[in-house]
Amino acid sequence: MTTEKCFAKGSVAPGPVPKDHIRLYSMRFCPFAQRARLVLNAKGIKYDTININLKDKPDWFLEKSPFGLVPTLETPAGEVVYESPITCEYLDEVYPEKRLLPSNPFGKAQQKMMLEHFSKVTPYFYKIPTGRKNGEDVSGLEAELKEKFTKLNELPRSHTGAEEVVRAHVRGPCCQNHHAQHGHLQGLLQDLR
Repeated sequence: MTTEKCFAKGSVAPGPVPKDHIRLYSMRFCPFAQRARLVLNAKGIKYDTININLKDKPDWFLEKSPFGLVPTLETPAGEVVYESPITCEYLDEVYPEKRLLPSNPFGKAQQKMMLEHFSKVTPYFYKIPTGRKNGEDVSGLEAELKEKFTKLNELPRSHTGAEEVVRAHVRGPCCQNHHAQHGHLQGLLQDLR
């Protein structure tokens, strides 16, 4: 079950998670939830998506995810995992057939450092369009964002194949969401690719 409907306060909770699936509680335009979707898709995991209205969260969702965060994963056994990096690492460990993180500790640490460093990019995709809308000069923010992406592309590659998924995990959701929503970053994003 994948739905475009957003479940809000007062909505009825979805039924049990189907066997051989995982459920993703999400919000369509959330870059953090899109990270989990990237991992689910890259690993070929069967899942269904339930979109949550983050401004008016259903009580049943808050029982599953006390902080009301997306992404949140739920298994057929009722196990619940939330927080973007945690859900992604969980998926990589529970579905080991197609590893996204290297198995050696140093390689894994490198990938996690890259993810941590560039997870700080997301605010730019809100600040730049908002600043433009308010008539502010955002050229400094654009330069900072371009520098962060340049550094990402300069990081050494581990040749595991997983680094491209991790790079997409970092970069993709921000670029896709905000290009689609705002269009204001089109030229900048073209320069970054």
